[in-house]
Amino acid sequence: MVEDKNRRPSPHAGLRHVALFVRDLDACVAFYTRLLGYQVEWHPDENNIYLCSGNDNLALHRQMSEPEGASVQRLDHIGILLADPSQVDEWYDFLVKHGVRMAQPPKTHRDGARSFYCHDPDGTLVQLIYHPPLSAQIL
Repeated sequence: MVEDKNRRPSPHAGLRHVALFVRDLDACVAFYTRLLGYQVEWHPDENNIYLCSGNDNLALHRQMSEPEGASVQRLDHIGILLADPSQVDEWYDFLVKHGVRMAQPPKTHRDGARSFYCHDPDGTLVQLIYHPPLSAQIL
């Protein structure tokens, strides 16, 4: 039997895990739990914590030193999915009231998505987004 080396394996379930190095672990944990509603899933030690929203996993790892060199991984932003476009404005207003630094106010995109961008306490850009094809799958 000849194996087809170009044959892709069964489809995957999509992106459900993000791991971030953060300088201020306590402030980032507070942002993601108190404001965005994540729950602590596992806190193995003082430098690592794993959060869950019910359908994803966000790992926060304390950055112990400033990374050096060209091989440092760069992240543009992370996206958090919302079920309805009206939730975009509700979340924006809520986070503004809690002093979260905003990068871009809510806007509707050409594809029908609606989103805004803010910064977590460590400066990571976070997008809260209603994206029609994905949001329709939220139970």
